[in-house]
Amino acid sequence: MRLAMSERITSGREVARQLGVSHTAIQKAERIGRITREPDGAWDIPRVRRDMAATALPSRSPLALPSDATPLGRLMLARLALKVEAQRIALDRAKGRLMDIGAADQRLDAVAGAMRDAVLNWPARVAGTIAAEIHADPHLVQTLLQEHMHALLSNVAARLDGQPAA
Repeated sequence: MRLAMSERITSGREVARQLGVSHTAIQKAERIGRITREPDGAWDIPRVRRDMAATALPSRSPLALPSDATPLGRLMLARLALKVEAQRIALDRAKGRLMDIGAADQRLDAVAGAMRDAVLNWPARVAGTIAAEIHADPHLVQTLLQEHMHALLSNVAARLDGQPAA
């Protein structure tokens, strides 16, 4: 027997039968506030179906909409995505693909310092060899190399600071 849209149903059992769920499910949904009766105490079947579907767990209810069609479903998908991301990060950390930012900063500082020292000491190391090859004053060659090296490093530092190159 189909009821007209304007008819109200007062029986929780009839609501359950029409929705294809148990009477207990209707009682529980009403008790926790997922569904409510109309002011006259009757049930509005389309509204009850919509409210039940919007808050149903896809794995537990025949009324559930696809997981991403309801706020609850989207929330559950987001929760799952966060859990998967946390597991991926934990795995990356365990495999050594991630490191603490403080340790990374210390390592970068050590590498940058070693590179800086190597670059700044280079003119003094090669000036004598270059001067001998071109028959020039070693002190003059070293001074020229240091000036050019200083200009190069200043240019690189400016670019790293976001300034245009000179």
